[in-house]
Amino acid sequence: MESEFNGLLTLLTFFPLVGVVILLFWRGAHDRQMKWTAIITSAITLILSVVVLLQYRPGVPGLQLVDHMAWIPSWGISYWLGVDGISILMVLLTTIISLLAIVSSWSAIETQVRQYYIFMLLLQVGMMGVFLAQDMFLFYIFWEFTLVPMYFLIGIWGGGRRVYAAIKFFLYTMAGSLLMLLAILYMGIQADTFALPDLIAARGAWAGGMVEALLFISFFVAFAIKVPIFPFHSWLPDAHTEAPTAGSVILAGILLKMGTYGLIRFNLPLFPQASADYAPYIAVLAIIGIIYGAVVAFAQKDVKKLVAYSSISHLGFVVLGIFSLTTEGIQGGILQGFNHGISSGALFFIVGVLYEQRHTREIKEYGGVWKVMPVFSVLTLIIVLSSMGLPGLNGFVGEFTILLGSMGAQSFAPAWIFTAFAVTGVILAAVYLLWMFQRVFLGPVTVEANNALQDINRRDLFVMAVFLLFVFWVGIAPSGFFNLMDTSVSALVSDVVQTAGFAVLGQ
Repeated sequence: MESEFNGLLTLLTFFPLVGVVILLFWRGAHDRQMKWTAIITSAITLILSVVVLLQYRPGVPGLQLVDHMAWIPSWGISYWLGVDGISILMVLLTTIISLLAIVSSWSAIETQVRQYYIFMLLLQVGMMGVFLAQDMFLFYIFWEFTLVPMYFLIGIWGGGRRVYAAIKFFLYTMAGSLLMLLAILYMGIQADTFALPDLIAARGAWAGGMVEALLFISFFVAFAIKVPIFPFHSWLPDAHTEAPTAGSVILAGILLKMGTYGLIRFNLPLFPQASADYAPYIAVLAIIGIIYGAVVAFAQKDVKKLVAYSSISHLGFVVLGIFSLTTEGIQGGILQGFNHGISSGALFFIVGVLYEQRHTREIKEYGGVWKVMPVFSVLTLIIVLSSMGLPGLNGFVGEFTILLGSMGAQSFAPAWIFTAFAVTGVILAAVYLLWMFQRVFLGPVTVEANNALQDINRRDLFVMAVFLLFVFWVGIAPSGFFNLMDTSVSALVSDVVQTAGFAVLGQ
């Protein structure tokens, strides 16, 4: 492919570095000035992502707004960024959640403020690069780079067991990534290129048999740890519980989606036959995760751990949708990834608001919060209902589409049994979320300290309003979101199912 350089995606990816440089060299800056620097930098990055959205043409297949040039030509490595229907929602989610996380940190972070916001902005660069990179070497650099800022965010500004949680997070993700690195090296040597579109075209070199299976498993394990899929999930509750509020919001909102995105972007097109062969087993793991996450969430006494386990359950739906290998399932999986980023990010933010005032996350320490924080409680109820999948809110649209795809799946059979087990996760989600809401917000004020709680302030109200905007927007008018990805997903599904040898649902 000839060199092509639009420049917009490069600007979008690396613009947060402007804020990093300002924070590094503005030595006399006060905490307030550093916070505003980070907020403005992240806000401009969000505006750039909206510009990308406005220039993106939904009906055009393939990569758009491409930045492509040779980087290390002797090794077949190029600098290649591009956006399509699989990544456009993740790009928007990254800029939205990053800005909200930085705003929500205003009063929560009081020590080493400069370093904190530098790490937040660096993390945004890494996450954006993961969703836009179209060269495997470049992708791997961004993928590993995200570990470093998150490691320090948990390890420095986290809770009492923060060092343990940070090291566990780092080691788990790094271990899985090394398998993926070996697979990338093998494919790059075989095809004499690391460019993803070229590797997809050259996949016949490893198609079929044990080689494709091993390559598929190498990528799958790396992404399964990130999602996380049962049984690779044990790092998540610790990381979530010990991370600062903004760290949990970004972890749930964006970092976990890097795993589901990777499954769609790399596993399906690079290893279509293995994807079809292993789909039933992965679907079983996804359903175990859906039920296990929900049951364990119900048993939690710490409200933040409850939300952490709910993520394992909800992301099981996303993985089930992806490996249904249907247009509906994969579109539902992408949209539900976006929805989970909004709803789960909001739940972690809600826990953070309460923790900032009471300095405890124990459910028994609350009760009757509605009486002293009525506005905050109403907004929380809407988020809880959206996470449950109430019709009219965002969670329902994603889950319904995933179940629709799962019901028509030919990659696992009988599909209705898989779908029936998955539906139990919806019921269980209602149980543990309503139980949590009842214990924390309803009833009499049982702990005297809760009478001193202050209702939501204007800054937190802004953050909640943005979350709620997307909760209702996706819930009421989802067609615009589906239109963004329809062409790309249809092309992917057609390619995968033709290679794997079964018919396409909904085509």
